[in-house]
Amino acid sequence: MPELPEVETMVRGIRAAVEGRRIVEFRRGPSPKRPNLLRPALGAIKRRSEGRAILAVRRRAKRVVLELAGGDAFVIEPRMTGLVLLADPPTTEHLRFEWRLGGNKSPRSLWFWDRRGLGTVRLYDQSQLAEALGERHLGPDALAMSVDEWGARLKRVQRPIKVALLDQKLAAGIGNLYASEILHAAAIHPARRTNRLKRQEIVRMVEAVRLVLEAAIRLEGSTLSDGTYRNALAQAGDYQNSHRVYDRESEHCLTCGAGRVRRIVQAQRSTFFCPACQR
Repeated sequence: MPELPEVETMVRGIRAAVEGRRIVEFRRGPSPKRPNLLRPALGAIKRRSEGRAILAVRRRAKRVVLELAGGDAFVIEPRMTGLVLLADPPTTEHLRFEWRLGGNKSPRSLWFWDRRGLGTVRLYDQSQLAEALGERHLGPDALAMSVDEWGARLKRVQRPIKVALLDQKLAAGIGNLYASEILHAAAIHPARRTNRLKRQEIVRMVEAVRLVLEAAIRLEGSTLSDGTYRNALAQAGDYQNSHRVYDRESEHCLTCGAGRVRRIVQAQRSTFFCPACQR
């Protein structure tokens, strides 16, 4: 589930604790579950990363990037249930990888925890990093795009707007939950075709992107009913309490009070919207 707000929260949560510190050891965690994808092999990663300092921590789309001295970078993709943690994991059986950190201060380790085991950890050199996170695979960050850039990109794809928002090559970082919330805030029907959007609708949508995503970051993401998502200190987020339509099927709309939230399926994903607000 982690989307842009959750991954940004992970990055902000670990940055001060790990930047400038040396990786003493990289190893697999104690999880007996199906192993997560790790590239290259463990031995190669240990040779290239152990003894290196973490120079910077940043986010690219829905990925956490740890830039190392020497030019290599870890790219952690949480996918459905992955978490980047400094302490107190929800369970020990799902601890997948550990970066043991040098120095005398706490924490001693950075962990990657993943209940379903779908997340990935890769160590890239500079050319691989530029390729993997470049425009060939990922569009501009959703929070950094202008109205004109959104307009030009949306007109090219000619799809339902909700489906288009999930396309990471079009705009990076938005996932299923926040796409529903963004379109509700912008009063745009999720099935409206992108090439038919008027400029005023695109302006409203860009404002909604910033409003929704920045609010979710401030509240450290959304922890849903399964309780999986946690911030770097294993604490729940609060933005789920601000959801207007997501997972509120058949409830009265919190915005207009007249409509009831509907659920439809688009691109095999649930979409929630108010038919009264989003005509």
